[in-house]
Amino acid sequence: MDSVIKVEGLHKKFCRSLRRSMYYGSVDMFRSMVTMPVEHTELRKAEFWALQDINFELKRGETLGLIGQNGCGKSTLLRLLNGIFPPDKGKITINGRIGALIAVGAGFHPHMTGRENIYLNGTILGMTKDEIKRNLDAIIDFAEIGEFIDSPVSTYSSGMTVRLGFAIAIHCEPDILLIDEILAVGDMNFQIKCGNRIRKISEHTAVIFVSHSMQNVSWFCSKVIVMKDGKIFKDASSTIDGINTYLSMNIRELEISTTGSGGAGLNNLRLFGENGIILQDNPTINQNEIINIEVDMFIDGNFNAVSISLAILDETGTGIIFLPLKDKFGLDALFPNGKYILHINIGKIELNIGKYNFLFVVKDSISKYVLNRTQGISPFNVYGSADTYAKIVRNVTAEII
Repeated sequence: MDSVIKVEGLHKKFCRSLRRSMYYGSVDMFRSMVTMPVEHTELRKAEFWALQDINFELKRGETLGLIGQNGCGKSTLLRLLNGIFPPDKGKITINGRIGALIAVGAGFHPHMTGRENIYLNGTILGMTKDEIKRNLDAIIDFAEIGEFIDSPVSTYSSGMTVRLGFAIAIHCEPDILLIDEILAVGDMNFQIKCGNRIRKISEHTAVIFVSHSMQNVSWFCSKVIVMKDGKIFKDASSTIDGINTYLSMNIRELEISTTGSGGAGLNNLRLFGENGIILQDNPTINQNEIINIEVDMFIDGNFNAVSISLAILDETGTGIIFLPLKDKFGLDALFPNGKYILHINIGKIELNIGKYNFLFVVKDSISKYVLNRTQGISPFNVYGSADTYAKIVRNVTAEII
């Protein structure tokens, strides 16, 4: 299968000073006009590399998750792929039409109506007037804006703007769809609706998905790149491998950022079926199956102790089961400084059919300050009868090693 995106040795630099940036731009423009070479390989005063040596390929039918902490270069990379910024070094090869959801309201004119902006934004995305007319009713229906479609976009909420932008982007029948954390703005029903559509169009479209939700990444993405400081930190062999790398990076950063008071972290979650075998890579579990969790934890700081809560989230990110870890007296299980392997007995999961994930929250037992929030590892599926309902609160036990 041929690649629809190929990125080779990509570099992009920016300038921290607006005045210097304008000066450098004028100098570079003048040199280009008089056919003098423009030097892009060396940094000038106040410049920095936003991206360095980025290489990857993406084929039709693949969904790439770009993950990493804020400022690592994810959004900059999407803007280069969308042609908003030119690269300073390297090459981007695009084979097909791009649909981009990079910012709320990008490409919209605030004083034009939603209907008028469909024509404007559709044209920007490469649709012909006939294509826009043919898809107009479907776009309006998907956006669920109702009578506001003929009101100025400046009167829209951020959620309405996102719905309209998403509806236009997916109906331009893109070969490549770029999504930058846009789903975080919409409400729950919209996220579910968009998630279903993303899964459907990803069968014949290349998708690049930027998100801080490891749950969404685990559901949508077939491959993952972890970025750090403008570089590819890891081109993961599997989605779960990339997610675990990202979560481990965050744990290390938390430990560093809490100098003087220490830190706490959880990683390497392992899910066991009732036969004692580790369940890996999006396992499917029966509603009546007993499951157990094993997870590594460290605590390193000036805390009397920490308490841990575990939740199971559905595919919308909503907490379905909340599981506080209790000791044998029914009190919060408290952990002092040290390294632990926690064996957590959940029992029968008793969930409806669907997709789920885990969330761990570690709190200082005195201040109740959240020290660590780990989400998105070991997603799993549930099958069985559709009329089973989850218990909302349940105590779980932890064996400590």
